[in-house]
Amino acid sequence: MSSPSNKMKKRLVIIFFMVSFITFGLTLRLGYIQIVKGEEYKKGALEQWTKDIEVKAKRGIIYDRNGKKLAVSISSYTVWCSPADIKDAEKTAKVVAEILDIDEAKVYEKITKRRRVEKIKQWITKEEANELRKANLKGIEIVDDNKRYYPYGSFASHIIGFTDIDNKGLYGIEKTFDKYLNGTPGKWVKTTDAKGMQLPYGGEKLYEATNGLNAVLTLDETIQHFAEKAAMEALVKNKAKNVSIIVMEPSTGDVLAMASKPDFDPNNPREPLDESTKERWEGLSQEELEKEWYNMWRNFAINDSYEPGSTFKIITSAIGLEENVVTPDSHFYCGGYIKDIPGAKLKCWRYYNPHGEQTFTQGVQNSCNVVFVNLGRRIGAERMLKYIKAFGFGENTGIDLTGEQAGIIPSNPKNIKEVNLATISYGQGIAVTPIQLITAISSVANGGNLMKPRLVKELIDNEGNTVHTFEPEIRRKVISPDTSKTLMGILESVVSDGTGSKAYVPGYRVAGKTGTAQKVIDGRYAQGKYIASFAAVAPANDPKLAVLVIIDEPSNGAYYGGLVAGPVTGGLIKESLEYLNVEPEYTEKELEEYNKKVSVPDVRDKNIAEAGKLLTDLGFKYNTETTEITSESVVIDQFPLPGAEVNKGSIIDLYLNMKRNEKEVNLMPDIMGKKKDEVIKTLDGLKLKYNINGNGIVTKQFPNPGTELEENIIIEVELSDIKE
Repeated sequence: MSSPSNKMKKRLVIIFFMVSFITFGLTLRLGYIQIVKGEEYKKGALEQWTKDIEVKAKRGIIYDRNGKKLAVSISSYTVWCSPADIKDAEKTAKVVAEILDIDEAKVYEKITKRRRVEKIKQWITKEEANELRKANLKGIEIVDDNKRYYPYGSFASHIIGFTDIDNKGLYGIEKTFDKYLNGTPGKWVKTTDAKGMQLPYGGEKLYEATNGLNAVLTLDETIQHFAEKAAMEALVKNKAKNVSIIVMEPSTGDVLAMASKPDFDPNNPREPLDESTKERWEGLSQEELEKEWYNMWRNFAINDSYEPGSTFKIITSAIGLEENVVTPDSHFYCGGYIKDIPGAKLKCWRYYNPHGEQTFTQGVQNSCNVVFVNLGRRIGAERMLKYIKAFGFGENTGIDLTGEQAGIIPSNPKNIKEVNLATISYGQGIAVTPIQLITAISSVANGGNLMKPRLVKELIDNEGNTVHTFEPEIRRKVISPDTSKTLMGILESVVSDGTGSKAYVPGYRVAGKTGTAQKVIDGRYAQGKYIASFAAVAPANDPKLAVLVIIDEPSNGAYYGGLVAGPVTGGLIKESLEYLNVEPEYTEKELEEYNKKVSVPDVRDKNIAEAGKLLTDLGFKYNTETTEITSESVVIDQFPLPGAEVNKGSIIDLYLNMKRNEKEVNLMPDIMGKKKDEVIKTLDGLKLKYNINGNGIVTKQFPNPGTELEENIIIEVELSDIKE
């Protein structure tokens, strides 16, 4: 047996080792906590000891190219609370609710939450902030904030875009340049106890926010204003679904203006501008409302593709000239139809009175489909597709906006059958976006360089110093300067002597091309729905502007590109060039011809063949731009009216009765000023029902001239005696 002393010694040794082991373990644990996890626990402790409120950075300003402020951040205030610091929650909730005009119960709910800080209301007025400060409520804090504001309302809204309540870009330039505009937020840090109450001697620290950079756009506020005004007038006048206008500087690809109507106010981006739409939206579900919002924000120039129609003939012409398969003096013959394509019979828009023998230049002036079908054959499918891609169709342009579409082109030459090649040559069977088309046309004007569309020129700091410059970018060379010069001369003749005369501007050499395309909806051509367009460059000898005007679904009678989009283009070019101080240059011939006046003949009640021959023999041009007529279609009205004094060589717009799906549809003629027997003869000739009241000459009529007449409509006519 071991002695008691030995047992005691063993126990002491065991206890010693146990204590040593525990001490060693604690030492390791302490070392792990202090060395390995020290920073993490320190950070956690600081978070428990402190509370912080974010200090918003001031978002950068968006300027136009001349320094006009298009989007700014205005000073505002946000109310926060520290629930642990609030002593009398009921009293505090009542005072705050009264000053801020909000629900007292909601305020009480927020200030009694078990959180360190809670936002009560964002973007209060300066007066409200001053009242809260005077109330001196413990636990209620007012922090300087910024609110995005667009001083011109709906102006350029599809370009500028808008932000959310936290000043994060959601759309337009606000979104694509958000990382530059947004800046870096600061923090207001305070020390607190375990309950979240501020320590009396703990101190506080403010970490200043870094404001965002300012973006300088390529947009010119004045030209944008011209474009917006023109787009709105065209929308209302033509009762169109929407209107899109782009103005580009050909040499740089700078977008000087991009207007889309209808639009929205980015200050209230979820509210429509017109009362009728507001009423229609009432009662819609959230899902339905979101769909309506996205439709309202949709920018046709970027987000939608369409068949360009005859404006695409500019591209076909460029390809033919560049590949030397055609010259300005090459001869073609238009018999009205193309009949030798297997399974298809194509026709010229003026098949009822064919253009006959003509040079290529005259074919472009006449917008003759037969000429372009034959040119497409000379080019061939492989070369056609090669150049279509080279001009940027079928791919994004790279413009700094979201949701850009690439359009629709054939995937390879093998997919281009003979009929496809024929229709593509005059702008059908291919889908492009407006921004693609204006960029391609700019390359034709600038000597052949396909530019990347530029919306932002530079980023600057608050002192005006340039931080980054976005230089003009040439994507590739498409055609030679010689081809460019030749084609510009041909397109200039389209405006001076051809179908584009509505865009003619005395003193300025305008080159352009008109287009009227039937819309494709759900994969089929929609009866009665058209897109009217006009593409132009000016001055033709020194291009400063490329302009594209697109009017979607004009429904006020006329829908032809030359008639409804041409005047819009001409007016916009005139205003813009005058603003840019481009001096007009009048030629002697221009002055001489412009001063000659001739009387317009009466071609009403004649069929289109007779009317066309009479006008042509007298030196006039005429315009219908529709394929939905026959050689027996009758002219029911004309503009200018008979007897009007107009410039020699003017285009006379003819309104015809048309047949759609074998069902005749009439347009209301202009019977104002006519005598009773003339009215009866005209309306009986159109087999219309009518009521005539009074005697004398017509002083009122319903419907208005040019209106498409519904079946069984009764025409109301009022006559009055006019004393000499």
